[in-house]
Amino acid sequence: MIKLWELLKRTLELIGEYFLLMKRVFTKPEKWRIFWKQCVVETEKLGLSSVPLIGIISIAIGAVLVIQTAYNIENPFIPKMYVGYMVRESLILEFSCTMVALILAGKVGSNISSDIGTMRLTEQIDAMEMMGINSANYLILPKVVSVCLFNPLLMLFSLMVGIFGGWLIVAATGMITLSQYSTGLRFAFNGYYIVYALIKMVVFSFIIVTVAALYGYSPKENSLAVGRASTRSIVSICLLILLTDLALTQLMLN
Repeated sequence: MIKLWELLKRTLELIGEYFLLMKRVFTKPEKWRIFWKQCVVETEKLGLSSVPLIGIISIAIGAVLVIQTAYNIENPFIPKMYVGYMVRESLILEFSCTMVALILAGKVGSNISSDIGTMRLTEQIDAMEMMGINSANYLILPKVVSVCLFNPLLMLFSLMVGIFGGWLIVAATGMITLSQYSTGLRFAFNGYYIVYALIKMVVFSFIIVTVAALYGYSPKENSLAVGRASTRSIVSICLLILLTDLALTQLMLN
């Protein structure tokens, strides 16, 4: 009972710290030129550097989805073009937004948490505060803007590469014809699903950056604490992404 109370107390403290930090983050930047310059730097660091990883994983997932779907459609009365249809729907609705966000939680989230945590440990953040600089706004807001703008493009990239991965395995194995696969990709397409996936990706990106920044921004006593904070941030981000995915799916697809 005592441990449960301590956990609840710590959770409420984290929520309070989060909103107080966000209040400092979302203020008007002191110098817009420096702000946009930082956004470009963060886009390259947090977004463009993730493209190869997302591309490789998306190709593999697209190929696996084709193989699994074709293997499970054994009924001769079910058209083979449904393989392409199922691959498209699986990529749009879940993999290219939720699964990609979980991958980015590990890569981007740990990067942000460890970078800010190291700056806190080496007293760089304290030095900014002494100079009158809003360190939360300077360090975190460019990350939020760059990731929330770039990650939806990364989601579309994952979708296209995943479909291409499916095409590759179809061409290599001949389990269905390319015509059947392309027909399935076009069958009963609902453009709203793309909007739904993009909205989810923006929300997930916001969670990744802000929660990782929260764990990194908190005072650190040593390098081990930075590592523990980075690990906790990834766990918290993944849980929040899954809960948010459930809520958004209920709200937007019901």
